[in-house]
Amino acid sequence: MLARLRRFLSEEHWDFLPHEIPAIPGSPGSVEHALRHRIAYGVIAVLLGLTGGFGNALISANTYTLQGALGLDPAEIAWLPTVYVMTNVSINLLLIKFRSQYGLRPFAMIFLGLYAAFTLGHLFVRGFDTAILVRAASGMAGAAVSSLCLYYMMQALPLKWRLKAVVVGIGIPQCATPLARLFSPDLLAMSQWRTLYLFELGLALLSLAAVAFLRLPPTTRAKAFETLDFVTFVLFAGSMALFAAVLGEGRIVWWTNAAWIGWALIAAIPMLGAALYIEHHRVNPLLNTRWLGSADIVRFTIVTIMARIVLSEQTYAAVGLLTVLGQNNDQLVAFFSIIFAASVAGVVMSAVTLDVTRLAHPIMLAIGLVAIAAFVDSHATSLTRAPQMYATQALIAFAATYFLGPALLFGMTRALQQGSGHIISFIALFGMINSIGGLAGTALLGSYQTIREKANSAALVQGIDPTDPIVAQRLQAGGAAVARVVGDPALRTAEGGAILSQTTTREANVLAYDDVFRLIAVLAALTFCYLLFLMIRRARRERRAALAGTPT
Repeated sequence: MLARLRRFLSEEHWDFLPHEIPAIPGSPGSVEHALRHRIAYGVIAVLLGLTGGFGNALISANTYTLQGALGLDPAEIAWLPTVYVMTNVSINLLLIKFRSQYGLRPFAMIFLGLYAAFTLGHLFVRGFDTAILVRAASGMAGAAVSSLCLYYMMQALPLKWRLKAVVVGIGIPQCATPLARLFSPDLLAMSQWRTLYLFELGLALLSLAAVAFLRLPPTTRAKAFETLDFVTFVLFAGSMALFAAVLGEGRIVWWTNAAWIGWALIAAIPMLGAALYIEHHRVNPLLNTRWLGSADIVRFTIVTIMARIVLSEQTYAAVGLLTVLGQNNDQLVAFFSIIFAASVAGVVMSAVTLDVTRLAHPIMLAIGLVAIAAFVDSHATSLTRAPQMYATQALIAFAATYFLGPALLFGMTRALQQGSGHIISFIALFGMINSIGGLAGTALLGSYQTIREKANSAALVQGIDPTDPIVAQRLQAGGAAVARVVGDPALRTAEGGAILSQTTTREANVLAYDDVFRLIAVLAALTFCYLLFLMIRRARRERRAALAGTPT
């Protein structure tokens, strides 16, 4: 049966029924499948989604371990996840047109094949340059694999549930991050960094085999590329890559200490301006600047960027606090298991409760949950451990996947209302918001945490008086702790001072993370209020329009 289905799907020319015609060239036809085939499509969709998500999650979850294994400094190891975003953020501009002109089959096989080849090559060539190359290839492949996950999930569910399939398909890759933190310690224990790349290679090869085994339904093709597309892509992708580099590295090398940050911005801003100028005056633009500048899309961009920033609470602030308090991935299995379960629940609940007439409500609910959870986390102390954060972090994990699908559909429906040509513009915008917004969130929170740590540390140090009996007792206790190995009384006193200094630094960091949680709570609350204001204003306008149209 599957063999017949594969032969059916491999036909290059297919007479579509009216309801089977793809919505846009390059997307698969809307073919109704038998239950067993839908199950197969669903399994492959999950595999593809996790493959795309693990591409960056495995590195981001193990930066400290990889830093030591590869012999890199903090700034160098930060380039690995940053380069992933640099290539991932803009590649959809070309991928959509590539699918439209050449079809789904070459698209799937070429990008999955390149991804597997680069990962395999890195296993034999150990070095920073090859690691950067593999991350760059992973970023491009990640965008392609995520698109395939979406298309396969759309085939897995009945035609009447295609919008729910979009929500599930966009949510699956988000579940990869807690999964990566769950089992990556065991992978690293086997053979350090090589096992991570072997696992990534295995996923890429499995995905390649699955896509070759069960193809997507045929699609329609149309000539899509124009010469100016490549000019725009080079300018836009170059500017986005430079912005990503600045956001990814700025808080580590510090914004005012590295001259290249200024030069990168000097180059990025004119490149972006030139790309937008070219697109503004084109007949068939890649980026429809007039539509992207409309009030609805600007409001959507502001809200979604704010959502991505506040959702960085989990990946940066919560994990950072627990790391400062001495906990690592090995000790956080239950913590990340709960986060994974909450992420899956968010995807499922988002699909089940989907209402295309109320797409703003899930977004507002998700941001409200983040505000509540961040405010609760802002009361953390040096005695806080993972169990005290289970409930709040489960709420944030739920919110992160609950809002994503409705946010995508909110913009997608408005793009389709304007015509299929607006899809490329929206996909580019949505990809930029998610990738750059995530980096911006980490950059903002990381920079604020550093500033607040210095301020809190200075305040704590100023309050330490060696003549204070409590301080003197702490110094003596620290010296007594090393008395068995340090015989010199002066050295013992110095060691006691060093131990007190370490405790002060830890407390300053805890207070700084509390400040970060409060900042997130404030930003989330402001975004929630802004969304509520927009919804109330729209309801009033609709009510006035209805009254104006009512005959007296």
